[in-house]
Amino acid sequence: MTLFEPTPVAPLPVPDITALVARIRAEVATAVVGMEQAIEFALAAILAGGHTLFEDVPGLGKTLAARSIATAIGLDFRRLQCTPDLLPADITGSFVYAPATMSFDFRPGPVFTGVFLADEINRTASKTQSALLEAMAEGQVTVEGQSFPLPRPFHVIATANPIEYEGTYPLPEAQLDRFMVRLAVGYPGREGEQQVLLNRVARRRERAEVAAVVTAETLARMQAGVETVTVDADVVRYCVDLAEATRRHPAIAVGASPRGSQALLLMARAVAVIAGRDFVLPDDVKRVAVAVLAHRLSLTTQSWAAGVDAAQVVAELVDRVPGPRVAGAVRA
Repeated sequence: MTLFEPTPVAPLPVPDITALVARIRAEVATAVVGMEQAIEFALAAILAGGHTLFEDVPGLGKTLAARSIATAIGLDFRRLQCTPDLLPADITGSFVYAPATMSFDFRPGPVFTGVFLADEINRTASKTQSALLEAMAEGQVTVEGQSFPLPRPFHVIATANPIEYEGTYPLPEAQLDRFMVRLAVGYPGREGEQQVLLNRVARRRERAEVAAVVTAETLARMQAGVETVTVDADVVRYCVDLAEATRRHPAIAVGASPRGSQALLLMARAVAVIAGRDFVLPDDVKRVAVAVLAHRLSLTTQSWAAGVDAAQVVAELVDRVPGPRVAGAVRA
C-alpha cells in the first residue's frame, strides 16, 4: 500500500541553493538569536537528506530553533512532546475499527509529515524511541505487518536534554547512529542574551513567527542539486581515515561505522554548497567532524570513568590524522 510516491525533480544549481540557504538562515535568525553554526549544520543535514539531534541543557532555545527551521524550509511539520508513557503507536499510528465499513482502517500518526519534531526525545522509553528507527532509515513505518511510505522529503529534528538530568532515558546506539549530526547549542554570550530579552519585549507575545522561505518542491530540488556535486577521491579517503582512526583509538570501545564516514562525506558536501562551492575541501570535513562522529562513539569503561569526552577524542583525531595536501575541485 502506497500513500506517497516520491517523484523525480530537476536539481537546482549550486549558486541558487546557496542563495536560498542564506535567505532561510536570515529568516530563522529573526526568531533565533545566535546559534549560527548549529543552524548552518542543521540545514546542511537537511540538504544531505539526514536527521538532526539538538542536545543541551534546558532553556537554550533548542525547540525554538527546530520549529523555526521546520517552518522556514516550507515543509508540513508535526510536533510530539515525548513523555515516559508515550507508546510506539502514538508515533506511527494504528489500525482503528470503523463501524461504518466493519473493518479496521489505518489512522496515520504524527510521523506522517515533512518534518517530525520529537521534543525531548530522551524523556520517552527506549521502546518508543525505537519506533522512529524504520522511519529514519527507510522513510516508511510498518504497522501490523503493513508498510506505509512517508512523505518526501522527510526529516526528523529531535531535541534532548543531557542524560544526567532526572527523568531521561539514553537513546539506543542504533538510533543515535541514524542522526546525521548531534548539535550542542551552548549558552549565548552576554550581548546575545540581552538581545533575546529585547526581542521578547518588542514582539509583545511569547511565540516568534517565522515565514516559509521555500516550498517542499523547492527543497527537494535543492537536495537534488547537492547530490549532483561530486567529491574528490582524496577527500573521500580522508573521511575513511578519520572513521578508521576512531576504531583504533584506545579510549574508544566502538568507533564510527561506515554509515558514520558516509555521513561525514555528505555533511561536508552540503556545507561546501552552503558556502557557495561545487567542490569539497578537507576543511569542510574538519568543520563537521565533531558534530557527525562524536555521538557515534562508545567510550571504554575506563575512559568514561576518567571523564573522557567523545567530542574531545574526535577533535584530537582531526588534528592528528593527516588530510590530503591538495583536493581537486571536481565540478558537477
